[in-house]
Amino acid sequence: MMRSRFLLLLGFLFLAPLLLHAQPADFDAYVEEVLETFEVPGVAVAIVRDGRVVMARGYGVRTLGAPDPVDAHTLFGIASNTKAFTATALGLLVEEGKIEWDGRVIDYLPWFRMRDPYVTREMTVRDLLVHRSGLPLGAGDLLWWPPSTYDRKEIARRLRYVPLEKSFRSAYAYDNVLYLVAGEVIEAVSGQTWEDFVRTRILDVVGMTESNVSHAAATHGGNVATPHARIDGVVRPVRPFDSDNTNPAGGINSNAADIAKWLVTQLDSGRVAMDRRLFSPAVTRELWTLVTPMPITDPPPSLAPLRTDFRGYALGFEVRQYRGRKLVTHTGGLPGYVSRIAMLPELRAGVAVFTNQESGAAFNALAYRVLDDFLGVAPNDWLGAYRALVEASRENLARMEAQTAAARDSTVGPSLPLDAYAGTYTDAWYGDVEITREGEGLVIRFGHTPSLAGALEHWQYDTFVARWYDRELRADAFVTFALTPEGRIREARMRAVSPATDFSFDFRHLLLKPKPR
Repeated sequence: MMRSRFLLLLGFLFLAPLLLHAQPADFDAYVEEVLETFEVPGVAVAIVRDGRVVMARGYGVRTLGAPDPVDAHTLFGIASNTKAFTATALGLLVEEGKIEWDGRVIDYLPWFRMRDPYVTREMTVRDLLVHRSGLPLGAGDLLWWPPSTYDRKEIARRLRYVPLEKSFRSAYAYDNVLYLVAGEVIEAVSGQTWEDFVRTRILDVVGMTESNVSHAAATHGGNVATPHARIDGVVRPVRPFDSDNTNPAGGINSNAADIAKWLVTQLDSGRVAMDRRLFSPAVTRELWTLVTPMPITDPPPSLAPLRTDFRGYALGFEVRQYRGRKLVTHTGGLPGYVSRIAMLPELRAGVAVFTNQESGAAFNALAYRVLDDFLGVAPNDWLGAYRALVEASRENLARMEAQTAAARDSTVGPSLPLDAYAGTYTDAWYGDVEITREGEGLVIRFGHTPSLAGALEHWQYDTFVARWYDRELRADAFVTFALTPEGRIREARMRAVSPATDFSFDFRHLLLKPKPR
C-alpha cells in the first residue's frame, strides 16, 4: 500500500508497519484501474491503523482536462460524513452536562414542532440523529435542496407542516432536516453557531486545520477538487452545492491528511494526544451503538462478503457486520462528490475514500479492498463486481424508462385549456409554486428555489413533465392534476420521472393546492 516500508508524508516520517498485503505498485495500479473503470477524475484515500497514519494521498486530477493533481491536501465535500461531527458535537455537550442524549428537544428549543404533537413532545436529542422520527425518506429536503431562499431556522420551523408516514420510532427512514435541528440545539445550548462550535471544538482540537465547515467554501478556489457528474451520458464538471443551510447535515470539506486524524481520534476513543481527549470512551460507545435497525437484504453473489447478520443506524454512523467483524461506516453524497468512511474498531483500523465524481462503485471498490487487507483475507473482486453491477443498473434503468415511455398515450390531450392550469399553487410545508402561461406552453417555478424552473410539457391526459432549465439537476418530474366533478383543478401531485433521481428531490411529498384567483 506504500511506495516503501515507511511513508514520508507531509514532511513527517510515519513509522507505520506495512500492515496491508498489497504491494505498493499493486495498490497504485488498482486505484488507477478503479478511476478509469468508473470515470472518476480524482480520489483521496486515507488509511490508519493502531493510532498511526498508514497512508494519506491522492490520485488522479482535480478537474478533467486540467493537470492539477489530487494530493493529500485536496479538499472534497464529505457530505453526510459530516453527520458524525454533529453527533460528536452533541456528545461534547452531554459530557459538559449541558444536554442529555435522551433530553427532550423542546426543552432546548421551545419553538420546535413536528406535525404530530406526541412526536413533538417526546422527540429527544438522540432521536434527531437516528432516522426514526416517522418522516418518510428525504422528507422536507426540498426546503434546502436545491439551494432555497429559506434560512436554517425557517427550514426547521416548517417541519411542523411535513406529514409523517410511519409511527414514531417504528422504522428507519433517512432524513437530513433533523440534523439541521440538531445544529440549532448546539447553537441554543452553547451560544455558538454549529459552524463555530465544530471548527473550534472539534476540527482545531483534532488538528484538522485544512478542513472547513461550509458548503460554500467549495467555491472559494485553492486546492479543491472540482465536482463532476454524468450529464446526458458524459462525465463533466458540475457546480458545487453552495448553500450553507444544511451544513450540520453535510457541510464539511476535508482532505486525506485531515480525515486521517479524525479516523485516529475516533478509533482511539476520542484521544488526540497522550494526555488529552476530545471526548471520553463513553461518547464513543454512544456514537457506535446501534439504535435504529435498518433493513437487511442479501447482496448479489458477487458481493457475498457484504452479507451481514445485523445492520442499524447509531449516532451519525451506520453499524453493521463485515466478515464477522463490527464495521462502523457512513457514506456521503453531494452533486459531484461521493465518499465512504469505514472503521473496524476491533482492529483499530479505518479507511476514508473521497471522490470527485458520483460513483459509489468507485469508493466501495477501494474501501472494501482496504478492509480485506486489514483482515488478512484474499480480496474479493470488488472492481469486477461493481463494474458488472453498474452496467446492469444502467441497462435496468434504460429498460424502466423505456417502459414508462411506452405506456404513454400521447394522443390524449389535457382535459382543460392550458390557461386553466396556470396559477399559484401552494403546499403546506414548502410554500408556493407558480405555473404561468408563456408563449405556446406552460412554465413552472418553485417560489423559494430559483433553480427549480422549467417548461411544463404535456405528457398524457392531465399529466405534464417539468423539464428543468438547469439540466445539472437531473430531476425532471411528472406533474399530475386532479379535477373536481365540475372540471376545476382540485390539486396537483408530483413525482420524479426517472428512478435514478436523488431522493432529496422529494416532489412526491408535495400536495399542491390551487390558491383562489
